[in-house]
Formats: sequence, C-alpha cells, structure tokens
Amino acid sequence: MTGSRAPWLRPLVALLAGAFFALPLYIALINVFKPSGQVAANAMSPPAPPTLDNLVRVLTGPDSLFWSSLRTSVVVTSLSIVILTLLSALLGHYLARHTRWWSRAIMVLLLCGLMIPPQVILIPVTQVLKSLGLMSTLQGLILFNVGYYVPFGVFVFSGFMKGVPRELEEAAAIDGATRWQTFWRIVFPLLRPATASVLIFLGVWIWNDFLNPLIIYGPREGTTIMTGVYKSLGRYAADFGGMFALMFLATLPILVFYLLLQKQFVKGLTGGATKG
Repeated sequence: MTGSRAPWLRPLVALLAGAFFALPLYIALINVFKPSGQVAANAMSPPAPPTLDNLVRVLTGPDSLFWSSLRTSVVVTSLSIVILTLLSALLGHYLARHTRWWSRAIMVLLLCGLMIPPQVILIPVTQVLKSLGLMSTLQGLILFNVGYYVPFGVFVFSGFMKGVPRELEEAAAIDGATRWQTFWRIVFPLLRPATASVLIFLGVWIWNDFLNPLIIYGPREGTTIMTGVYKSLGRYAADFGGMFALMFLATLPILVFYLLLQKQFVKGLTGGATKG
C-alpha cells in the first residue's frame, strides 16, 4: 500500500542506503591519490591534483612491508581455505548421508562452534599452541584457522548435499567404485557452488583477520596484510596517504578472487536453501 501511494519512497530509501554504504569506500578511494597533508586537512575532499606517489611509495618502500605482508597473507589464506574446503566437504558429506542421532549431535556441536567469537577462545588456543611448539609460526596460525572455521564449511556443504541424489552414489557403488572414488569423481564436482561459497566466505574472513595473526603469529615473526596496515602507523606520526594506499592494495587480491568465483558463489548461496 505504501509503495503504491508513494512510488518514489523505495528508490529514495535505496539511494540513501547505497550512499551510506558507499561513503567509506569513497573516502578510502580518494585518499589513495592525495598527499598525506591533504588527507589530514580534509579527508572528504577530492584530490587536487591526483597523485600516484602513495602507491609508488608503498610498492617500492625499502622495508618491503607490502610485499612481505602480501606473501604471508597469500600463503596463510590459500593453505587455510584449501584444507578447510577439503575437510568440510568430506565431513559435510558424511554427516549429510548419515541420519543417526550421533551425526545430528555432531552437527549441533559444530553449529555451537559458530556461536563462539574467536577472541573468547584465544587465550586457551595460545596455550595449546605453545604446548605443541606452534606458537609464532605459520603452521600454528593455519591450524587455528582450520579448527575455528571448519564448522561453517561443514554447515554449507551438508546443506548443499541435500540436493545431490543418493542414486548417483548407489550407481557408482554398483559399478565397483569405492566410497573415496565416488566422492571425489562424482559428488565433489557437483559441489562447485558450495565450494565457491566456502572459498569466498572463508577467504575474505581469513584475509581480513587482524587480531588472530597479531597474537598467534606475532609481529616479530612477520605480518599479514592486515597487521601490515597496523604496522604502517607510526607511533608519533602517520603517513595517512601511504596507509590508504596500502589498504587499497590489500583489497585488490581478495576482490579479484571474488570476481573469479562470483557466478558459482551466487548459486551456492541459494542452492541448499531450496532443497529438501
């Protein structure tokens, strides 16, 4: 009724909401091309004139902060999401195909893990990693990512598995395929949309993570891309232009990653929702 009486209301609300969310992007983008003095004077004003000095300074800095942070983030994110995807797909398939009480109990336990913020368990996690000799190592950070985010991956894959007919697996078993062969050759290729969703969600979360790499990996051992942004801030003075340039460059890899998988990502978001 409201829309029919005031057809301009919905477009106006959508425009205001879009402007509200676009404002931080506008501020971040224009300040990439402004000297630090202009950023400090007025962060909202457009660059006059635009300059690429900030980007050049970040890319060619003597400390190589961007490149070292980028390498660390690529290694941590790629290894984490690959391991998470494989483990989540296997466990999600297993739980989806078994309807006994213990499989449901495991699923509930995993879903409870989604409700716990990582900051709550950070102290116990560091104690466990210290006892294993994995504190301040990339292996320890990757192990934490796998342990914390695997419930989400299992939840996505198990929901999507409802749309994969059991008859395909039964036919493969009749043809002599083992369970392992059936999963990797028949079931897993059908899970591409769910795989894309898990890769994108977990990739963005792990790439943008700040606190866990700062505590677990430690600034003395190296930095990820987000802790690199924090490290770029001086104690008494800050190069605001360089900081915005570093943030801009930090978003490009994960943005390209999303664009490559966005078609399968959209299918994955709706694939498990309409299946029984």
